[in-house]
Amino acid sequence: MPFYFNAVSSPFRMQPGLRRLAPGNPQLTPNRPGDRAWHEKLTVLHTHAHQALLMSPDFDPRPALRALFEHAAAEHPEAWRFENDGPVQALQLGWAVQDGVATSIVADAPGEIGRCLAALPPNWRSTALFCLAFAEDLAVIDGNTAHIPWLAVCLPSHWAPEEKIGRHFAEVHAPVADNRMLIAASDHLARLVTGSDRWERWVWNITNDPQLDAHPARLQAHGWPANVDAEQLAASAFLRTERQTFIPLTNHQQAVFTIHVESQPLAQAITEPEQAQRLHDALLSMSAAVLGYRHLTDARDRLLMWLRGRGAGDDG
Repeated sequence: MPFYFNAVSSPFRMQPGLRRLAPGNPQLTPNRPGDRAWHEKLTVLHTHAHQALLMSPDFDPRPALRALFEHAAAEHPEAWRFENDGPVQALQLGWAVQDGVATSIVADAPGEIGRCLAALPPNWRSTALFCLAFAEDLAVIDGNTAHIPWLAVCLPSHWAPEEKIGRHFAEVHAPVADNRMLIAASDHLARLVTGSDRWERWVWNITNDPQLDAHPARLQAHGWPANVDAEQLAASAFLRTERQTFIPLTNHQQAVFTIHVESQPLAQAITEPEQAQRLHDALLSMSAAVLGYRHLTDARDRLLMWLRGRGAGDDG
């Protein structure tokens, strides 16, 4: 789904920015073998599953998984099949899981998927298959406690899921710069998104790394080059975006939180002068703390110069 540039506002504030989803607006994005998200997720699940698949002690994920699987089957029947007491089937990947056992359902099903699933604990295999079948990462939010007791996050944006599991929503966002509005709204947000309505929000950043998996322990950090001009800097920049949505489980006061990460070269992501102007004005209004948190301090002035040119309609 294209990035919703109207979510870029100025002055820039770290805020919830929720909007109701219109009926019929999809929340999930099917993967096919070879897709970028599929490939990076497969790598993480094969080598770093302990950092991606996480659950608090005594939490029962079955209601949330059932709601998620049913939602996926209704929204994308060409990609996912789920029936009572039957297997979950990732139709476009050619694999299924039932009672923790993974089996191929087509002759040419990618063998690397089967090897990945076989290496995981049986109780995580249906979740892992879902992670490969869809671009979204996942979390469960408890509306009563505002805690996050379950995570399946392969492509985090500069945060470590293993440090967030079981924590309060406010604690999860504690490291975020200028986080006052997020922290103050934590309990209210947890109740809101576990109600009857469906919600979405968009977040964005400009980075110098195209990789979707930005776990701090797995990402090779490198700063913005100091000796290049605005045009050269922008040519190496990427617009990293997240579409986040909430699938509510009203009867359980829970919600499945979906996170769809995308990264595009900045010059390709901007297709209209208004989009460049929005990014320019938001970047210009960021506090020093936010610029530091987003690793934009050294790039800010050159990005502003380049965005001014694109905002004026300069395609160069």
